[in-house]
Amino acid sequence: MKLPLVITGLFILLVTTFAQATTLKLAPEIDLLVLDGHKISGSLLKGADGLELNHGQHQILFRVEKNLQVDPQMTSQWVSTPLIATFTAQTKSITIALPTLMSIQQGTLFNQHPEFQLYDEHHQLVDNQQDYLIALTDDNYEQAMMVYNMKNNIASVPRFAQPTSSSHFPAAANDLNETRDTNGEEHVSHRILYLWYQQVDTATRQRLRGLLRVLRTS
Repeated sequence: MKLPLVITGLFILLVTTFAQATTLKLAPEIDLLVLDGHKISGSLLKGADGLELNHGQHQILFRVEKNLQVDPQMTSQWVSTPLIATFTAQTKSITIALPTLMSIQQGTLFNQHPEFQLYDEHHQLVDNQQDYLIALTDDNYEQAMMVYNMKNNIASVPRFAQPTSSSHFPAAANDLNETRDTNGEEHVSHRILYLWYQQVDTATRQRLRGLLRVLRTS
Protein backbone atom coordinates (compact mmCIF):
# COMPACT_ATOMS: atom_id res chain seq x y z
CA MET A 1 0.00 0.00 0.00
CA LYS A 2 1.32 3.41 -0.90
CA LEU A 3 2.13 5.84 1.88
CA PRO A 4 -0.40 8.55 0.77
CA LEU A 5 -3.25 6.06 1.14
CA VAL A 6 -2.16 5.12 4.64
CA ILE A 7 -1.81 8.75 5.68
CA THR A 8 -5.26 9.42 4.24
CA GLY A 9 -6.67 6.57 6.31
CA LEU A 10 -5.09 7.95 9.48
CA PHE A 11 -6.40 11.41 8.67
CA ILE A 12 -9.94 10.06 8.23
CA LEU A 13 -9.68 8.36 11.61
CA LEU A 14 -8.59 11.60 13.24
CA VAL A 15 -11.33 13.67 11.60
CA THR A 16 -14.02 11.13 12.48
CA THR A 17 -12.95 11.05 16.11
CA PHE A 18 -12.51 14.81 16.52
CA ALA A 19 -15.94 15.45 14.97
CA GLN A 20 -17.39 13.82 18.08
CA ALA A 21 -14.89 15.35 20.49
CA THR A 22 -14.87 17.95 23.23
CA THR A 23 -11.96 20.37 23.49
CA LEU A 24 -10.66 20.72 27.03
CA LYS A 25 -9.17 24.20 27.02
CA LEU A 26 -6.01 24.61 29.05
CA ALA A 27 -4.87 28.00 30.32
CA PRO A 28 -1.08 28.50 30.45
CA GLU A 29 -1.07 28.27 34.25
CA ILE A 30 -2.78 24.87 34.27
CA ASP A 31 -0.48 21.85 34.38
CA LEU A 32 -2.37 18.68 33.42
CA LEU A 33 -0.88 15.73 35.31
CA VAL A 34 -3.17 12.74 34.79
CA LEU A 35 -6.04 12.12 32.38
CA ASP A 36 -8.37 9.14 32.87
CA GLY A 37 -5.77 7.36 34.97
CA HIS A 38 -2.92 7.98 32.50
CA LYS A 39 0.05 10.21 33.22
CA ILE A 40 0.32 13.11 30.80
CA SER A 41 3.79 14.26 29.85
CA GLY A 42 4.30 18.01 29.92
CA SER A 43 6.37 17.79 26.72
CA LEU A 44 3.38 16.34 24.88
CA LEU A 45 1.21 19.31 25.82
CA LYS A 46 3.88 21.96 25.38
CA GLY A 47 2.47 24.79 23.32
CA ALA A 48 -1.01 23.30 23.20
CA ASP A 49 -3.98 25.36 24.39
CA GLY A 50 -6.40 22.45 24.40
CA LEU A 51 -6.81 18.69 24.39
CA GLU A 52 -9.41 16.72 22.45
CA LEU A 53 -11.57 14.37 24.54
CA ASN A 54 -14.01 11.84 23.16
CA HIS A 55 -17.55 12.21 24.47
CA GLY A 56 -18.15 10.43 27.75
CA GLN A 57 -16.86 10.42 31.31
CA HIS A 58 -13.40 11.78 32.04
CA GLN A 59 -11.25 12.51 35.05
CA ILE A 60 -8.40 15.00 35.21
CA LEU A 61 -5.74 15.71 37.78
CA PHE A 62 -4.11 19.10 37.40
CA ARG A 63 -2.35 21.81 39.35
CA VAL A 64 -2.00 25.54 38.95
CA GLU A 65 1.42 27.13 38.58
CA LYS A 66 1.72 30.92 38.69
CA ASN A 67 4.00 33.74 39.75
CA LEU A 68 2.12 35.42 42.59
CA GLN A 69 2.77 38.74 44.26
CA VAL A 70 4.54 38.54 47.60
CA ASP A 71 4.74 42.31 47.97
CA PRO A 72 4.68 45.27 45.54
CA GLN A 73 8.29 44.60 44.51
CA MET A 74 8.48 40.80 44.56
CA THR A 75 6.78 37.77 43.03
CA SER A 76 7.23 34.11 43.84
CA GLN A 77 6.50 30.86 42.02
CA TRP A 78 3.41 29.23 43.50
CA VAL A 79 2.09 25.73 42.84
CA SER A 80 -1.33 24.61 43.95
CA THR A 81 -2.28 21.33 45.51
CA PRO A 82 -3.16 18.71 42.84
CA LEU A 83 -6.84 19.09 41.94
CA ILE A 84 -9.26 16.46 40.64
CA ALA A 85 -12.32 16.96 38.44
CA THR A 86 -14.58 14.22 37.09
CA PHE A 87 -17.08 15.18 34.41
CA THR A 88 -18.92 14.03 31.30
CA ALA A 89 -17.78 15.54 28.01
CA GLN A 90 -20.72 16.14 25.69
CA THR A 91 -20.28 19.75 24.58
CA LYS A 92 -18.04 21.44 22.02
CA SER A 93 -15.57 22.71 24.61
CA ILE A 94 -14.90 22.82 28.35
CA THR A 95 -12.93 25.54 30.11
CA ILE A 96 -11.50 25.37 33.64
CA ALA A 97 -12.33 28.65 35.40
CA LEU A 98 -10.14 29.52 38.36
CA PRO A 99 -10.75 32.16 41.02
CA THR A 100 -8.62 35.29 41.14
CA LEU A 101 -5.07 34.31 42.04
CA MET A 102 -2.81 37.34 42.19
CA SER A 103 -1.15 37.18 45.61
CA ILE A 104 0.46 34.52 47.76
CA GLN A 105 -2.33 35.08 50.27
CA GLN A 106 -4.94 34.21 47.65
CA GLY A 107 -2.93 31.15 46.67
CA THR A 108 -2.76 29.99 50.28
CA LEU A 109 -6.51 30.38 50.69
CA PHE A 110 -7.08 28.50 47.45
CA ASN A 111 -4.98 25.58 48.69
CA GLN A 112 -6.97 25.49 51.91
CA HIS A 113 -10.34 25.61 50.13
CA PRO A 114 -9.81 24.90 46.42
CA GLU A 115 -12.77 25.89 44.28
CA PHE A 116 -12.99 26.10 40.52
CA GLN A 117 -15.66 25.71 37.85
CA LEU A 118 -16.02 24.03 34.48
CA TYR A 119 -17.90 25.89 31.73
CA ASP A 120 -18.95 24.89 28.24
CA GLU A 121 -18.72 27.07 25.12
CA HIS A 122 -21.97 28.80 26.08
CA HIS A 123 -20.61 29.64 29.55
CA GLN A 124 -22.97 27.14 31.12
CA LEU A 125 -21.74 25.22 34.13
CA VAL A 126 -20.64 21.66 33.44
CA ASP A 127 -21.59 19.27 36.21
CA ASN A 128 -18.50 17.82 37.85
CA GLN A 129 -17.22 16.23 41.02
CA GLN A 130 -14.19 17.86 42.59
CA ASP A 131 -11.56 16.78 45.07
CA TYR A 132 -7.83 17.16 45.67
CA LEU A 133 -4.86 15.01 46.59
CA ILE A 134 -2.96 15.35 49.80
CA ALA A 135 0.75 16.08 49.58
CA LEU A 136 2.73 13.29 47.90
CA THR A 137 6.14 12.07 48.93
CA ASP A 138 7.04 11.64 45.26
CA ASP A 139 5.69 12.72 41.88
CA ASN A 140 3.99 9.43 41.00
CA TYR A 141 0.61 11.02 40.29
CA GLU A 142 -0.54 8.12 38.15
CA GLN A 143 -0.09 5.71 41.06
CA ALA A 144 -1.73 8.19 43.43
CA MET A 145 -4.78 8.41 41.17
CA MET A 146 -4.96 4.64 40.90
CA VAL A 147 -5.13 4.42 44.69
CA TYR A 148 -7.63 7.30 44.81
CA ASN A 149 -9.94 5.68 42.28
CA MET A 150 -9.92 2.37 44.15
CA LYS A 151 -11.57 4.09 47.10
CA ASN A 152 -15.07 5.50 47.43
CA ASN A 153 -14.00 9.12 47.07
CA ILE A 154 -16.26 11.89 45.81
CA ALA A 155 -14.56 12.09 42.39
CA SER A 156 -13.46 8.46 42.06
CA VAL A 157 -13.92 6.51 38.83
CA PRO A 158 -13.15 2.83 39.58
CA ARG A 159 -12.51 1.88 35.96
CA PHE A 160 -9.67 4.42 35.77
CA ALA A 161 -7.92 2.53 38.58
CA GLN A 162 -7.04 -0.28 36.19
CA PRO A 163 -3.29 -0.35 35.40
CA THR A 164 -3.80 0.09 31.66
CA SER A 165 -1.50 3.00 30.92
CA SER A 166 1.38 0.67 30.07
CA SER A 167 -0.73 -1.86 28.17
CA HIS A 168 -2.85 0.21 25.78
CA PHE A 169 -0.29 2.20 23.87
CA PRO A 170 2.83 0.04 23.38
CA ALA A 171 1.40 -2.04 20.52
CA ALA A 172 0.68 1.06 18.48
CA ALA A 173 3.88 2.72 19.64
CA ASN A 174 5.92 -0.20 18.33
CA ASP A 175 4.15 0.04 14.99
CA LEU A 176 4.84 3.77 14.86
CA ASN A 177 8.51 3.22 15.63
CA GLU A 178 8.76 0.80 12.72
CA THR A 179 6.87 3.11 10.31
CA ARG A 180 9.75 5.07 8.79
CA ASP A 181 10.80 6.22 5.36
CA THR A 182 14.20 5.69 3.76
CA ASN A 183 15.61 8.73 5.51
CA GLY A 184 14.58 7.41 8.93
CA GLU A 185 11.99 10.16 9.46
CA GLU A 186 8.70 9.20 11.16
CA HIS A 187 5.63 9.52 8.99
CA VAL A 188 3.36 10.40 11.92
CA SER A 189 3.83 12.82 14.79
CA HIS A 190 4.24 10.83 18.01
CA ARG A 191 3.07 13.75 20.07
CA ILE A 192 -0.27 14.20 18.31
CA LEU A 193 -1.00 10.50 17.92
CA TYR A 194 -0.13 9.74 21.53
CA LEU A 195 -2.54 12.35 22.87
CA TRP A 196 -5.24 11.25 20.45
CA TYR A 197 -4.66 7.54 21.05
CA GLN A 198 -5.17 7.99 24.79
CA GLN A 199 -8.69 9.29 24.15
CA VAL A 200 -10.20 7.00 21.54
CA ASP A 201 -12.24 3.87 22.14
CA THR A 202 -11.01 0.30 21.72
CA ALA A 203 -12.50 -0.11 18.24
CA THR A 204 -10.68 2.97 16.93
CA ARG A 205 -7.42 1.79 18.50
CA GLN A 206 -7.75 -1.54 16.73
CA ARG A 207 -8.38 0.18 13.40
CA LEU A 208 -5.31 2.36 13.92
CA ARG A 209 -3.15 -0.67 14.73
CA GLY A 210 -4.43 -2.37 11.60
CA LEU A 211 -3.49 0.57 9.39
CA LEU A 212 -0.03 0.78 10.95
CA ARG A 213 0.58 -2.96 10.49
CA VAL A 214 -0.43 -2.71 6.83
CA LEU A 215 2.03 0.14 6.36
CA ARG A 216 4.78 -1.78 8.13
CA THR A 217 4.38 -4.83 5.89
CA SER A 218 3.88 -2.93 2.62
